[in-house]
Amino acid sequence: MTLSASTGQRLAPLDMLARLVAFDTVSHKSNLELIAFVEDYLASWGVSSIRIPNATGDKAALFATIGPPDRGGILLSGHTDVVPVEGQAWSRDPFTLHIEDGKAYGRGAVDMKGFIALALALVPDFLAADLKTPIHLFFSYDEEVTCLGVVDGIARMGVDLPKPRAVIVGEPTSLELADAHKGIRTFFTTITGAAAHSSKPHLGASAVHGGIRLSAGLVAMADELEARPDGSGRFDPPYDTVHVGKFHGGIARNILADRCDLSWEVRTLPGSDPEDVPARFAALSQQVLERMRKTAPSATIETVMSSDVPGLAPDPGSEAETLVMRLAGRNRTIAVAYATEAGHFQRAGLPTIVCGPGSIDQAHQPDEYITLEQFAAGEAFMRKLMAECRG
Repeated sequence: MTLSASTGQRLAPLDMLARLVAFDTVSHKSNLELIAFVEDYLASWGVSSIRIPNATGDKAALFATIGPPDRGGILLSGHTDVVPVEGQAWSRDPFTLHIEDGKAYGRGAVDMKGFIALALALVPDFLAADLKTPIHLFFSYDEEVTCLGVVDGIARMGVDLPKPRAVIVGEPTSLELADAHKGIRTFFTTITGAAAHSSKPHLGASAVHGGIRLSAGLVAMADELEARPDGSGRFDPPYDTVHVGKFHGGIARNILADRCDLSWEVRTLPGSDPEDVPARFAALSQQVLERMRKTAPSATIETVMSSDVPGLAPDPGSEAETLVMRLAGRNRTIAVAYATEAGHFQRAGLPTIVCGPGSIDQAHQPDEYITLEQFAAGEAFMRKLMAECRG
């Protein structure tokens, strides 16, 4: 989707990063202002782009190609959303880039507007390089909450969008090659019982008691999984995990609770069955519900899966791995503990690697930053990619 180059405004990588950080794209807010800025910037250089909106139209992903539009190339994937800043002790405005002591501070500076800024700042150079293999840009939304912002765009690749030969997800790995991470599924469970005086529990059914039994079952599953560690030595911790993050129910000590809410998650190693824990939980829910309905026939237990992020499995020798090893000057891969959008690309049959500048240790923190050294290394990485795609 490349047009003839025009005369856009060239922005240095740090200037581009400052522009992107200035957009407050916390996940529960719209990212459309940032997307509009990127569209205008690309258009100023003669590069057309395709906006891929979400169902409600308040967010969008963006896809663009630099180089021959009739073939698959190397896709650079980055998410535009960031985590909240409320409740964090920032010493500076989180949405104003601040450079000090060899670091660039700002929300999203490392996770992951830094990667996006480098890709955008080098657009004029990509155009001038007369690429034989195209570079695709794919900027998504909602990675920090559901990882679903890439799904609609991926479904169009090979249909009305080019199908990439390889995908680089630019999450911060200090430019190490991550070829594996766990998958994650998150769930909300609502238990509805029947209120009664606590002195006569047989006249109702406590939703809190139901929630406790379900939570205890999840904890038992977590203990069981911990006792079955993975033997690869690549993951920390080396086993699937189950976690109950929120538990809320009841209004008074002497009233049987008529409602209880659980928020829980399962993180699975590549190769583990992501259906195992949910299926066992469903069976346990049925047992708990039957017990509650002995005294409260109207009792219900409903579970909704709020996100399903597939894991990334090693794919030794893939085009993505081979290419990024050359670009990053590495001869080994790592596994990371956090989940990314990479699993969605791999699930669609696209060779994928996670590799980007900066450290995940600085992400999601107050005074988030990327070091200027890592930012420069990221630029060098992009320029090596440009040389590869020049042919």
